[in-house]
Amino acid sequence: MALESPLASLSTMWGVQEQFKTDMGRFMNVASQLGFDAIEINHSMTSVQIKELQGNNSLPITAIHGPAPLKTHPGHGENRGLNLAALDDQERLMAVEDHVKSIKIASDVGAQQVVVHLGHVGTGLLPSERSLRLAYKKNTKSIPSDLNDAILLAQKERESQAPKHLESAKRSLATLTSEADKSGITLGIETRLHYHEIPLPDEYEILLSIYPESVVGYLHDVGHAEVQHRLGLINREAWWSVGKEFSPGKRLVGLHIHDVDGIQDHVSPGVGSVDFEWLRNQIIRHNPNASTTFEIDQRQSAKLVQEGLEVAKKKGIVS
Repeated sequence: MALESPLASLSTMWGVQEQFKTDMGRFMNVASQLGFDAIEINHSMTSVQIKELQGNNSLPITAIHGPAPLKTHPGHGENRGLNLAALDDQERLMAVEDHVKSIKIASDVGAQQVVVHLGHVGTGLLPSERSLRLAYKKNTKSIPSDLNDAILLAQKERESQAPKHLESAKRSLATLTSEADKSGITLGIETRLHYHEIPLPDEYEILLSIYPESVVGYLHDVGHAEVQHRLGLINREAWWSVGKEFSPGKRLVGLHIHDVDGIQDHVSPGVGSVDFEWLRNQIIRHNPNASTTFEIDQRQSAKLVQEGLEVAKKKGIVS
């Protein structure tokens, strides 16, 4: 059984190519030719490129992936690298301001959602996760049992730093939900790729439960969740836990669809080995009307992108 309601959107992640660089309207036309119903504007797009997409208007825009547009803050680098959970309030407030701009753009272009990366703990990838990634690649796509210590170490490293960053994330989210509510926009708080990033499954409750579902919900990134599972850090079931009073899946508002080859995400469906039939069952159980965006890397060919859409249709992810 295929999911019937959501449009199949293509993220402008795939549009970060030389052929579209100065003509994002062409990207929209190609997306339509490949069979997509809509697009999602991601955080790689400049103000000029967003205006080109808005001016083309051949496909609807379903979501903005904050912080869009892409800009550089002197002394801080690109805004997509800023941390909404930063302990440095100057950095955190810059990140909030740029996401508020994304909410305004979403309202202006008629999008329903803004996708949010809610920040991270510490300053970067945990050494223990780096070790797990190297071990996975070395051991033919599996984690040896003797690396359980590395998994426990990752949990310890993160746990010791998390509380203060979660408080910062809460402050950022309070501002963003207020702005989203005024604009009639829903925020989708995304599953992240790395273990030091926020939120983990059990952190969604403390972040989202005080807000209405129409204002903020869970955006399930298929590839990110799968990579965390393959590294032994977070079981893929944890995002969809049944029987719990609160789980991220119960607040599902959207999906980022892509496949995973080993631990390489953002490949076209069919290139990797994600169990899309299992995923379809989770979506049907939690919210068959959740928005669906194909977030596929720009290095994937147009042929693979088109084939990926067909794979997703055959697996019942989109109709």
